[in-house]
Amino acid sequence: MRQRVLGFGQDYWVTDDSGNKAFLVDGKALSFRRTFELRGPQGEVYAVGRRKVFALRNAMVVSVGGGHAATVRKKLFSPLRHSFTIALANGEQWTARGDLIEKNYTLEGPGGIVAETSRKWFRIRDSYGVEIYHPDVPLALAIVVCVDEMVAAARESE
Repeated sequence: MRQRVLGFGQDYWVTDDSGNKAFLVDGKALSFRRTFELRGPQGEVYAVGRRKVFALRNAMVVSVGGGHAATVRKKLFSPLRHSFTIALANGEQWTARGDLIEKNYTLEGPGGIVAETSRKWFRIRDSYGVEIYHPDVPLALAIVVCVDEMVAAARESE
């Protein structure tokens, strides 16, 4: 994934191993709350992520096909590492843990690792790799983008 340099509201492409454009993360700059659409190469919308405006904890909601798919929340207390909880609509619980500032973290579910990200895999500035093991790639990728956006929002507010 290639990160945007100037903040939310800019679009960026997620490419596959061969360098082909696989997904467009379409950030909505004029939205009241942080919003993005995860689109395919032909413009089809796979998922939408929106920040919850009135939440006790920083949270984003992912919708797929117009229906609720997941809620991503920052854990209240995680002194050693950044940590997020992900509640899927089907009842599954995932976690995201790791060094989120450096983009090295792991998403885990009840069946094991769902996705891993690493900046170490790339030498290009503002890029990092995402390895997705879950069969629903758009959902897993949308959750990765939510975590990334929540970390960016936290950095902006500091």
